[in-house]
Amino acid sequence: MFRQVILSVADSRVVSQTVKRYGFQMGARRFVAGETLEEAVAATRAMNAEGIAATLDHLGESVRDVGEAQAAAAAYGELQTRIQKEQLDANVSLKLSMMGLDINHDLGVSETRALVETAARHQNFVRIDMEDSTHTSVTLDIFRELWREFPGHVGTVLQAYLRRSVDDLGALSDEPRNFRIVKGAYSEPSERAYPSKADVDDNFVRLVEMSLEAGHYTAIATHDERMIGGALRYIRAHDVPRDRFEFQMLYGINLGSLRELSREGYRTRVYIPYGTDWYAYFTRRLAERPANLLFFARALWSR
Repeated sequence: MFRQVILSVADSRVVSQTVKRYGFQMGARRFVAGETLEEAVAATRAMNAEGIAATLDHLGESVRDVGEAQAAAAAYGELQTRIQKEQLDANVSLKLSMMGLDINHDLGVSETRALVETAARHQNFVRIDMEDSTHTSVTLDIFRELWREFPGHVGTVLQAYLRRSVDDLGALSDEPRNFRIVKGAYSEPSERAYPSKADVDDNFVRLVEMSLEAGHYTAIATHDERMIGGALRYIRAHDVPRDRFEFQMLYGINLGSLRELSREGYRTRVYIPYGTDWYAYFTRRLAERPANLLFFARALWSR
């Protein structure tokens, strides 16, 4: 309920204008590395120095025309060049809608394919991020298509709050692939998504265990220490090799646990978003936890 309320309020023109005006100075910078590639690279170097890898996300979602999609793809190409040139321990995450999928299906696929091909040439990786449930089926279809062409160099995301995700994982388990398991942060109707946090948590555990059992490379993306502890117990009980999974967390949100996991020798990665189009990402972070909203409210009030 908290998440739906915050996301609904965030759609208000007055709220969005206010947050866009003051948000980056008053709190968004906690969750977003910056508005420029240079700031994102600097944040990545800092995390790499601590032994933590990064996934870089140039923020943006549904673009309005072909030119915007091509510009977004070009920005990702520049990002891949910087990662390769500076030998950063990092890969990229992108949204198909930002590549133009909602304008033209073939455009979205071709721009994404070119970026995955570049990643494969550099022995790197592209994560196709998951959007709201209207994009789930097409995202998984495109992921399957690109996996056939570039196995090991592309992955996608499964959201634990969606009722369909267990079936989706089962359908994609005909061979080992690469999945990031998250709880999910979009506003969805109850017929598509579990409204109860307890049900989402249970499904998260189920998806992580299914993914590991099927032999997929599994990115366990959560800040919830109970979920992390449960995953570790399963991993130890089933002797899951450490090169078959990693723990992931979001930039700016209580990274102490991730640092501890890194010190214990587990693969770790931080999700680093950047760019001028940060509003939608920021509001989803506020909607995830009351503590995030309180942090922003205190900063705005102190202004």
